[in-house]
Order: sequence, then C-alpha cells, then structure tokens
Amino acid sequence: MAINTDKNSYTILFAVIMVLVVGSLLAGFASGLKPRILANERFEKQQNILYTLGVNNNEGPNDVEFISTDIVEAEFKKYITRQIVIEGDKETDNDQAYLIDIKKEAKKAKKSDYTRRLPLFIGEINGKEIYVVPVRGKGLWDAIWGFIAMDKTMTIHGVYFDHKGETPGLGAVINQRFFMDDFAGESFMLNGSFKGITVTKGNNDPKNLDKTDQEVDALAGATITGDGLSAMLKKDIKMYLPYFKKLNER
Repeated sequence: MAINTDKNSYTILFAVIMVLVVGSLLAGFASGLKPRILANERFEKQQNILYTLGVNNNEGPNDVEFISTDIVEAEFKKYITRQIVIEGDKETDNDQAYLIDIKKEAKKAKKSDYTRRLPLFIGEINGKEIYVVPVRGKGLWDAIWGFIAMDKTMTIHGVYFDHKGETPGLGAVINQRFFMDDFAGESFMLNGSFKGITVTKGNNDPKNLDKTDQEVDALAGATITGDGLSAMLKKDIKMYLPYFKKLNER
C-alpha cells in the first residue's frame, strides 16, 4: 500500500523522526567533543594566567600571543609554583584551583550559608613571587573578565582582559596591548589602604606615566565598559585583601 505523503500526519511524523535523528547525532557529537572542549578551556585559562606573568609569545609591541597549547601545561607547571583556594580564613593548596568557575562561585555566595572559594596562583618570575587572581564583571553588553598579576604590595605586574560582546573598536579593545600594558606598575593600595584602580577620562595622564594615581586612561567611546572594568577590579580584588594583609605580616 502506497503511503500518502500529502497527509498532515505524514508531515508531522516525518518532522518528528528528523528531529529525533538530528538530535541524536548532535548529542553524539557533543559527547564525543566534550573532552576536547574541556581541554581547550583548561589550556585557555593556563594561557591567560601565564600571559599576566609575561610568559607569552609576544614579539612586536602590539602582539597578544599566548604560549601554544602543546606546551602550555608544562610551562604552567614550570612557572606556577603553588595554587591556593581561599575560603574565609582557610587557605588550602589545590593544584586544580585554576578550574574553579568564579561565575558560579559568585552565584553560590549569594546564599548566606556559603563561603565563596577564591582561587589564587603564585608564580615566580626572575626570582620574584607574583600573585595572580581571576576577576569577572559586567561590561556594556555582557560579561568581562580577566586575570591580574601583582606582587605582595598589590602593585600590578601584568593583566589580561577579555569580553563576551563589547562593541568592536570601542569596549572590545580591552584585550589589546595598548590598553592592558597601561596597568603595569599601578597599585591597588594608597597609604596602606585599598583604593582600587579606576579607568577614567581626564586624568591628565594619557600615556599613563604616573603610577601613583590609581588611574588608567579610559578608552574613547567605551565609558560603560571602563566603568564596569573599574567596578570589577575593585569588587573582586578587594576580596583578596585579607590574604595580602596576612602575607605582608609574615
């Protein structure tokens, strides 16, 4: 008996079968690719952390080139001497601290009975200990994030920023050298108190030569992104202040 393909029931049945077949194929692909996706996420975090330490493949003055994925794990183990998870007054060594999702931690911390986990990475460059912490905030359109490397006085050694959907040519350039390099040498502390670092217009220091003002010159046309970055730095770095206070008392 011939099948009547003009019936609505046939069209619906065919559509259902195709959805099931395509869905099964996509689920299979996703499952097969999951290990590679997780590996790439791991490599990216390691690359970002190392970048703030100055361990990268930059050659020209405007390059933002990361260590290649085939050697990044070895380089990470070489330069990162210790990983710590801070939970209130408790500090725990954890060699998987870099995998902590700070977005999820911030969400969990909204519950009064949850103590947020703060990952911190200690690296050594030219015989000097450098401390790297992750940050995450809100730009104009979506999330912005990064890593901040600093010494025990909370003076910045290097930074790396990135974004999900800032405006091309404006807020999106927070991940470019001409902006990120300006943070080196700036300090979060002023006369022994935490102040943060502000991305601001009209600071009369467009080349960011003054490293004592806790200010970095803003990006043209990206005021909201700059404000979000300033808020992100103040909010997230301040959470580590007790650790650095204890560090300087030792």
